[in-house]
Amino acid sequence: MIIGFILVVLILGAFLYDWRVALISVAAIPLSLGAAGLVLNAFGATVNTMILAGLVIGLGIIVDDAIIDVENIMRRLREHRRQGGKKSTAAVILDASLEVRGPIVHATAIILISTVPVLLLTGLTGAFFRPLVLAYGLAILASLVAALTVTPAMALLLLARAPIERHESPVARWLQRGYTRILARVVQRPGWAYATVALVMVAGAVVLPQLGQSLFPAFKERDFLMHWVGAPGMSHPEMVRITTQASRELMAIPGVRNFGAHIGQAPQGDVVVGINFTENWISIDPKANYDKTLAAVQEVVDGYPGLYRDVQTYLKERTKEVLTGTSESIVIRIYGDDLAILRSKAEEVKEVLAGIDGIVEEHVELQDDIPQVEVQVNLAAAQRYGLKPGDVRRAVSILVAGEEVGDIWRHGRNLEVHVWGGAKYRASLNDVHELMLDTPSGDRVRLGDIASVQLRPTPNVIKREANSRRIDVGANVRGRDLGAVADEVEDRVEGVSFPLGYHAEVLGEYVEAEAAQDRLLLFSFVTVFGIAVILLAAFGNWRLTLLVMLTLPMALVGGVLSTGLSDAVIYLGTLVGFFTVLGIAARNGILMINHFQHLEREEGEPFGPDLVLRGARERLSPILMTSLAAGLAVLPLVVAGSIPGHEIEHPMAVVIVGGLFTSTLLNLFVVPSLYLRFGGRHERAGVAPRGPNRDGPMTGTLAIPNSSRGGP
Repeated sequence: MIIGFILVVLILGAFLYDWRVALISVAAIPLSLGAAGLVLNAFGATVNTMILAGLVIGLGIIVDDAIIDVENIMRRLREHRRQGGKKSTAAVILDASLEVRGPIVHATAIILISTVPVLLLTGLTGAFFRPLVLAYGLAILASLVAALTVTPAMALLLLARAPIERHESPVARWLQRGYTRILARVVQRPGWAYATVALVMVAGAVVLPQLGQSLFPAFKERDFLMHWVGAPGMSHPEMVRITTQASRELMAIPGVRNFGAHIGQAPQGDVVVGINFTENWISIDPKANYDKTLAAVQEVVDGYPGLYRDVQTYLKERTKEVLTGTSESIVIRIYGDDLAILRSKAEEVKEVLAGIDGIVEEHVELQDDIPQVEVQVNLAAAQRYGLKPGDVRRAVSILVAGEEVGDIWRHGRNLEVHVWGGAKYRASLNDVHELMLDTPSGDRVRLGDIASVQLRPTPNVIKREANSRRIDVGANVRGRDLGAVADEVEDRVEGVSFPLGYHAEVLGEYVEAEAAQDRLLLFSFVTVFGIAVILLAAFGNWRLTLLVMLTLPMALVGGVLSTGLSDAVIYLGTLVGFFTVLGIAARNGILMINHFQHLEREEGEPFGPDLVLRGARERLSPILMTSLAAGLAVLPLVVAGSIPGHEIEHPMAVVIVGGLFTSTLLNLFVVPSLYLRFGGRHERAGVAPRGPNRDGPMTGTLAIPNSSRGGP
């Protein structure tokens, strides 16, 4: 964020070329960010990566708010002084601020309404992205207030006696000269601009279907969670042996810093697992090569067949657990009543998954039959000794499995007291058969005299959901994007036939991603309608509204192309970046067209090429400063790549940089050409400008046919 701020300051200095003007613009940055931070603090929010990303993304808009106002004030003061005007400086500043007040409010409303779909996300995706959008929206609102109040006040204090008419940026002058020459040719032959737009749109349409889909990118944490799950009934010594051997191999890998493990379930733990379950914790040294070390760890883990095993970052594993209750990327959950049929169908689905490219670690959930001691009480025999069936089963359970009966406090520690039978009384089925139980009369009776004791196959776990037994087939994805794999999984699973009363559902990250994308798409229609209403209110003309709305997709094409050149996968963060670009592109379009309208209606500039060239030239510096400030603010995220801590922001920043490139070209070259072609038609409908020279001759050196002005 600091690097982005420094780059923004350098851009402002190069374009504004006056320390007073640059100071006014720069002052808006900490003021707006600080105000947003105070509001977030009032809501009890804490600073995290997503909030910081929201503030960074908002940096370009914050600068733009200040630039629009101060640049217009500076331009009007220069014109006033060069023409020898009689107005006071305060009056000139007030008029200049009021001139851009409407466009700023409309443009800010467009950006805020473009964030609504993200704010309305629910579930896990909403938890991730709402803080980012909230910080972004608050920063923009704060910058709007600062632009309407603080910026004019600072301009009056710092520019009242400043010789700004003698300080013009050589960079801005050079860019304006070159831009005017190029734009004059473009508006003279707008077919080239339209063809370029069509070509870019076609390129976007070709690339978009080839992009993969996923919920979140791989989180590059350096602490990994590895599950070892053996067959139900595997002994504790065997799990210890395997885990110890694996720990030696893993610690021998260069870059592995430490290793830890726990086997089974802690007393009264929140995870219901058996002794066949182990969690291993691996930490990679920050100085080690991440990808190389992870590949070596994966190779060691793959060398232990017969176990279910995986290697995941903690955050990725928690994300999957929240979505499906499991740690796999894709889960096919099969429902039905008969466990044997469920197991058969689960094996069939597993075979189907094994043939899909990108599927790894496919497995059926371990719901196996294991030997269990079953005690069946003989009611008549137990009654002779005054024993109830529940008393018998409870006593046997305590002697064989143990039970906590109390606590003892010693030296500040709580020690649990358990009652448990001696090992010699539970070493074999015959020992259990010979257990002696107390009776109410004080005598003792052998368990075998009042009950039958035998081993029976029993499911190691019983899982039910929606009033039905269920079993999971899980798999992870590697080497291919999640969306493409999940689509193929759904197609393959649909081809599996299930008996009446049995069905399967595909769960996992992809389902959450699809739900979030559908929700974004649904509310994006509302957003587009809201943007259209705001544009209509700003322009007062439906043709101009339609013009801007039709050009907005080109602004998004840059994000599509940049994503294709990056990792070619659309994440939820990518979609958030598209909404950000949409708001900025609409903002620049509305400010450009509003400026054309102001020149024509308030300053009497005749509609024609000269008006478009002048308006576009005067808007060049603000547009470039806005785009460069917004792009440079997130450029460090692009350059750094998908490093730990920035996995979500990186694809979002890639979209913003690519989208800003095409949206800037759109607003600088296409919008002026389209306005010249269609912007004058409303005059024929009786909406006349208030300028004094509207009926005067068209000036300028370009020969534009009357048809370009909407007809004779």
